[in-house]
Amino acid sequence: MALPVVLSIHDAYVTFGGRPLFEQLSFCIHEGEKICLVGKNGAGKTTLMHMITGTKDMDGGTRWQANGTTIGYLQQQIDVLPEQKVYDYIFSGLKPEKQNDIYAYVVTMVTEPFELDPEAKMGTLSGGQVRRASLARSLVEEPDILLLDEPTNHLDLGATLWLEEYLKNYKGALLCISHDKTFLANISQKIFWLDRGAIRICPKGFGHYDEWSEMLLDQEERELRNRERSLAIEVEWASRGVRARRKRNMRRVADMQAERERLKKDKSLFNKAIQKIEMEPITDPDVSSKIVLEFYKVGKSFFDGEKEKKILSGFNLRVLRGDRIGILGKNGSGKTSFLKLLLGELEPDSGKIKLAKNVEISYFDQKRRDLDDDNTLWSTLCPGGGDHVDVFGKPRHVCGYLKDFMFDPKDARNRVGTLSGGQKNRLMLAKVLANPGSFLILDEPTNDLDMDTLDMLEEVLSQYKGTLFVVSHDRDFLDQTVTKILAFEGDANVECHIGGYSDYLESKVMGDGEWVAGAKKVGTKNSKKSITNKQAQDDIPKLKTHSLSPIPQHPLTKKLSYKLQFELENLPAKISEIEKELVHLNHVLADYDLYMNDPKLFDKSSRLLARKQEELEAAELRWLELEELRNSLG
Repeated sequence: MALPVVLSIHDAYVTFGGRPLFEQLSFCIHEGEKICLVGKNGAGKTTLMHMITGTKDMDGGTRWQANGTTIGYLQQQIDVLPEQKVYDYIFSGLKPEKQNDIYAYVVTMVTEPFELDPEAKMGTLSGGQVRRASLARSLVEEPDILLLDEPTNHLDLGATLWLEEYLKNYKGALLCISHDKTFLANISQKIFWLDRGAIRICPKGFGHYDEWSEMLLDQEERELRNRERSLAIEVEWASRGVRARRKRNMRRVADMQAERERLKKDKSLFNKAIQKIEMEPITDPDVSSKIVLEFYKVGKSFFDGEKEKKILSGFNLRVLRGDRIGILGKNGSGKTSFLKLLLGELEPDSGKIKLAKNVEISYFDQKRRDLDDDNTLWSTLCPGGGDHVDVFGKPRHVCGYLKDFMFDPKDARNRVGTLSGGQKNRLMLAKVLANPGSFLILDEPTNDLDMDTLDMLEEVLSQYKGTLFVVSHDRDFLDQTVTKILAFEGDANVECHIGGYSDYLESKVMGDGEWVAGAKKVGTKNSKKSITNKQAQDDIPKLKTHSLSPIPQHPLTKKLSYKLQFELENLPAKISEIEKELVHLNHVLADYDLYMNDPKLFDKSSRLLARKQEELEAAELRWLELEELRNSLG
């Protein structure tokens, strides 16, 4: 039995900047549905949210809302009263009949997982804390339709997991925008895909998005090819001439010309829809030293009033060239202080931090302090003037480089302040990835990014040969990009785990808090077998160089994980595909006149041939490693 409809929009026509954003857009939201809203940056996701709340007027179409239906909305920009207490701000979100002492527990229920002080004033909170308070208020409102725009931004993993469970059991309808693929897969039951002014609906959750969207695009591509063939027949007929001036023939020619224009427009829109951000692989940084960074018995504390807050205590860490380390932990556990110590912005209270000579650090700051709203996109990428960006040591015209990151070159002279949050993040990535150096630090790079930009970032990082630190709460992103985890558990306790986030989570579930599937706790005072500073120095896992996707050697593992088994099964097809590409490239380069006739194609094919040979060697070595591991596990 179909669930009752609580809101519907039919044949919506909406313009933005004089151009149509939506045309004939129709959808319904049913009672209790869990929907994820996806689409490229600029597709109109936020506008659709405003249409649902009724704050955005439509130029055409109808909006219907069931009587008594309430709508709650967590948006990106939040206005608060500076002197209002956090408790009062959240409590005011309760329905009027629940604003009494009996329901005060509800406020405590949401402030604790989000680590909010109920007595703090809203004006004293950081931007992330204000957002968490607003999210908490949205949850206690318990509207019939809950709209969430990037709810996991500024949440640590513990709070994200709590929010997942809460939303799974939420009784009302839910419409959510998020860059966190794992989060969307866990909470959604339906997909709304905004694509070129229309909405496509899938009756399954986000876990099916890739397969479903590719199927639709493949079908559309076949239809365009069929239209091209039909048009070619009409063009051939018209080329033979139109006898006399028969009206039906003239009408047929006019129809052919109209179809030609429609097909040209549809192909252009389709090509934009499937456009991906592509970059040349990051070249291997030249670093002479194998040891990049060392922390030796480092201690760091802060005083919150009269209470001492320990971040690090007797902390030892050795980072080698090529290490790929994910950093996670609760808000306030010390991740930011750790980065500031590494960057030299903070001095340790005790111990030493040694950074190798000639190490070039590139830093992606989640607060985007390196972006000046008054500067243009052009001057941001070319701060010294000129019209070329130095990309991996080679000059690129600034407009072409902006186009690589899906910016319209016409907007190159626009101010940074006119960009959305997602566009600013893309601009920051363009600035940082132009010359990432030998040590790349990314602090929450996935916030506000669309799926295409995330895919590009994962691909670029997979080919980066330097040392990589990633601070993120995006589980899928960590699984795809890092081979080790540094988990800041609070009270100066830092754990090292081999593998990505999934391996970290598995070890936390399986372990008893002492030796945890390849991880050691350092600095724990109340454990039955506490580790001395000397033992910590000797025993903390030295982070050694691994392949891009590690093979976790967990003592409790009985068989290959699903992720590794999937990789092993797909490697033969990948190897075969690379071999086919190599055969084609060798055939192209076999033409002795190619260099004279087309030097650009010769240069491109030569560089691509070398890269594909390296990829083939790496894939074959990886296949051997996984086969050996599977055989050893029986």
